[in-house]
Amino acid sequence: MLEQWSDFFVASAGAAAGLAGLIIVAMSVNIETIVKIPSMPSRAGSTIANLVLIVVASIAGLMAALPVTAFGIIVLAGGLGCLGLAVDSTVQIVRKAGLSGLVRGAVGVLPGIGFVVGGALLVVGLEAGLYWVSAGILLAFVGSVLNAWVLLVEIRR
Repeated sequence: MLEQWSDFFVASAGAAAGLAGLIIVAMSVNIETIVKIPSMPSRAGSTIANLVLIVVASIAGLMAALPVTAFGIIVLAGGLGCLGLAVDSTVQIVRKAGLSGLVRGAVGVLPGIGFVVGGALLVVGLEAGLYWVSAGILLAFVGSVLNAWVLLVEIRR
């Protein structure tokens, strides 16, 4: 089941690793401002965690003879961690911005949902889980770029 996804995993791992490195370096430029704003450290952590999960899940998906159940456990565990960080970030954003912060917070929560649902489906042997994982990966890329913009530019306004 995983072999058909190898090109997707190779591309995702490379892109996520590159993007994570760039975001970490770029965030170091604004680190003083990031730590002063209550919601920003958790937002930064959630962003990096999503990218790291893409790398880990993609590399796991490329491992020879890895059982789908084991792959599902890896994705599910990582997804739960990322979802926890994203929920914490969302709570911080809502405390500061009110209900309008829910939309900003959803950017970080949606990838975690894709990973958790996908991992759970794979653990029980359902191939549909791979589509949920791929949705989590795609949403994590979009969310990470949006959060990178906030962490690099919007906090300076």
